[in-house]
Amino acid sequence: MEMDMAAEETEALQDQVTIHKIDFHHPYTPYDIQETFMTTVYQVLEDGKVGILESPTGTGKSLSLICGSLTWLRDHKRKAFEEGLDWGPNDSNSPEWLIEQTKARKRRDMLRSREDMEARLAKIRAKEKVQKDRYLKGDHQVKKRKTYAETPGKDGDEEQFVLDDYDSDQEQQSTKEGSLYSAKTLELMEQLGMGSSIAQEEEEEVEEETKIFYCSRTHSQLTQFINELRRVNFPPAFPEEKPSKEPQIEDLKHITLGSRKNLCINPKVNKLGSVAAINERCSELQQSSTAKEHKCVFLPNKENQALVNTFRDHALATLRDIEDMGALGKEIGVCPYYASRAAIKPAEIVTLPYPLLLQKSAREALGISLKGHVVIIDEAHNLMDAISNIFGVEISLKQLKAARAQLGVYLQKFRNRLKGKNRVYIAQVVRVIDSLAGYLEGRLALPQADGIVLEKELLAGKGVDQINLFKLIRYLQESKLARKVEGYATHTAETSTSIQNNKKTISSQPKPNSTTPVLHHITSLLSVLTHPSKEGQLFFSKPTSSPTTTTQELITLKYQLLDPSPHFQDIVSSARAVILAGGTMSPLQDYTTHLFPYLPASSLTTLSSGHVIPRHNLIAWNLSRGPSGQTLEFTFKNRGNTPMIDDLGRALLNLCTVVPDGVVVFFPSYNYLSSIISQWSQPPSTSSSSSSSIESKSLYARLNAKKPIFTEAKDRAVEETLSAYAHSIDTGKGGLLLSVVGGKMSEGINFSDGLGRLVMIVGLPFPNLMSAEWKAKIAYVERAAMARFEKENEQGGGKKEMGREEMQKKAREQGREFYENACMRAVNQSVGRAIRHRGDYAAIVMVDVRFEGERIRGKLPGWIREGLVDDAGSKSFGQLMGKLGGFFAEKKRVARGG
Repeated sequence: MEMDMAAEETEALQDQVTIHKIDFHHPYTPYDIQETFMTTVYQVLEDGKVGILESPTGTGKSLSLICGSLTWLRDHKRKAFEEGLDWGPNDSNSPEWLIEQTKARKRRDMLRSREDMEARLAKIRAKEKVQKDRYLKGDHQVKKRKTYAETPGKDGDEEQFVLDDYDSDQEQQSTKEGSLYSAKTLELMEQLGMGSSIAQEEEEEVEEETKIFYCSRTHSQLTQFINELRRVNFPPAFPEEKPSKEPQIEDLKHITLGSRKNLCINPKVNKLGSVAAINERCSELQQSSTAKEHKCVFLPNKENQALVNTFRDHALATLRDIEDMGALGKEIGVCPYYASRAAIKPAEIVTLPYPLLLQKSAREALGISLKGHVVIIDEAHNLMDAISNIFGVEISLKQLKAARAQLGVYLQKFRNRLKGKNRVYIAQVVRVIDSLAGYLEGRLALPQADGIVLEKELLAGKGVDQINLFKLIRYLQESKLARKVEGYATHTAETSTSIQNNKKTISSQPKPNSTTPVLHHITSLLSVLTHPSKEGQLFFSKPTSSPTTTTQELITLKYQLLDPSPHFQDIVSSARAVILAGGTMSPLQDYTTHLFPYLPASSLTTLSSGHVIPRHNLIAWNLSRGPSGQTLEFTFKNRGNTPMIDDLGRALLNLCTVVPDGVVVFFPSYNYLSSIISQWSQPPSTSSSSSSSIESKSLYARLNAKKPIFTEAKDRAVEETLSAYAHSIDTGKGGLLLSVVGGKMSEGINFSDGLGRLVMIVGLPFPNLMSAEWKAKIAYVERAAMARFEKENEQGGGKKEMGREEMQKKAREQGREFYENACMRAVNQSVGRAIRHRGDYAAIVMVDVRFEGERIRGKLPGWIREGLVDDAGSKSFGQLMGKLGGFFAEKKRVARGG
């Protein structure tokens, strides 16, 4: 028995060694942690698991994801190809020549279509290379199809804003005529710009390839990833029959997907300000009732299927970002939004932003099936928040009043032209808006800043209880009322402006903005009310500033998804494997407990990578006491502790004397940052015995003299502040950047090299536990934990049953853990701004006595824990100064070649 176990362990070890010997085709010599990361990616995909992988920014995470996953993909396709060749004569008496002939014939048949496509793509690449070379030589003439512009028609006419007659018989239909999708799916598809009304035309038969769906938050991040794809080369998945001595390289087949907003090339449509307006106008141009001369000529159909195939091949032949896709559509003369779908099947890697992957309706509209494919979500540290936001709804009282005013103006103009059901339903919409606005106005008199909303109170307005909400929702989805009303409001506002410019008297009209019409938000909110879910909750929230009319109108009604796991489970159950990757995923427990509560531990793989920098390039220190020995604990009750705030200022002033270049300090909130600046700006006490002209200045003035101060603000562009900060450092003055955890500077900004020689975190940015939203979140986490514990008790399985009190205690512990994790994930995002490449070096100082606790320290990323100075919390501020002084002096000596 022991020998068998030893043999199994040896075999497992050999398997691991074999995996480590895989050539991942990394364009550079990978570091050990990159090898480990790529190996883990490969193994997760091979085993069909869910991976939660953390690798600090600056460690080549994107390249490691690419090399690990695409090496697996090509290996997987090669294995599947070879296994397919084994089909044939199984008779052991069959002559060897017959078996070999059968395999050879099957190889030719299986490779023929692939070779045809590769040959087409190779010709396109060669042609595009010639065009590029000509351009670089000065020949800038590029042949493009003339972009079509619709005839003006009635666009300047108010007739376009009149609603079409609404047939009540249509209300009984669960789907639109000829549609393959449900009404709910169609609604979400239209909101996302993923309309499905395009005709299903004949196209070349293309084999479905096993592929990787790579998802990130924004197209900007996807473009960075596509640039990384350009660095790598991989051998073909299917070897040639007569292999050559030269190493074979096969280009990647990639497609990036976007919405109409990103890809529409019709100038009469893409100029519309609202996403919803673009979506609806595009749909209108495809309807059979639209005159042929007004239909969009870029839309794929039977007549221009050849253009779709050309677009597909050109899109796959070259790695293109979303802007390249739009340019390609204009050049070929076909809609890139619709034509890109033809490239999904043959693609090996598909890049797309969060909303297009995370919503089932969007995947259906694009024709995406995840079954058997791989999903990689990068920058996944905010995935749970992103899911909650996608399925959340928020409306302010100001928006409701604006929508009500726009409806009033619309009715005043078109009342006599509205017939039957249009008039009935618009009256119902008005009553619903009045009920929602009345509820929010009623909350203004309450002392609390926020609270939970009961659905029956929300729709308690006059006559609302008699409204069939399901029919009203369908009307709002199908009638285009939102765009008609918003469009007419824009039209009247523009007309008013034109008249005003001609110095004529006008009456003011409510002017809409370019965001999604409020009526679309109301439709989403009504959908929530008609499909109640235990995973979500309605709240109201009002501003806490002075109670002026303007701020009162900012009171909001919000639906918040409390449990994102059901919406992500559909992806996990469909895909072969799923990887969540990020630079700062710690603490990892939230993902295993709250995003994948249904998965056994054996289906999950977690990895927290170290950094590529030498250990001597990082100092991490938790500071508990200031220069005067004042305990530093930035709890809510200590926010007004003047001596502590002043000691923090003196600590920062001293640190700026030994830290070169840039210092970045993160505070818990904008309000607290403002109050600290106010305190530091106070002149020193007159009782001070010092008469020094320097010490007679305020702390803020002394800090600004040491390093020019730059402050993050909600209402100021981040680029402007960063540019000034970087310029100050480049000119040798240094810089002190005061920022906010969770603000614009805490995510996606690289404070590499001199921009961030010291990153300081002040306090622990815990969310407001007294807010209604966080009370509901914690309560939900505790209820879910209790449900799991009770289920475990029922199932038994040899485990000792927990008593009721023990379960409640553990449930409360899970709520506390969830709360702490939210805080520490924000901290980790901020400290991750430092150290952005192997040669970088920096110090990280976490200022708060609570950083001494093991619970908090244990939630820091591994690479920061490794850099923490032992017992730093018990050491004096003077010892920190000595450590940092020596650290930066040594770096300066090395830089000078000493």
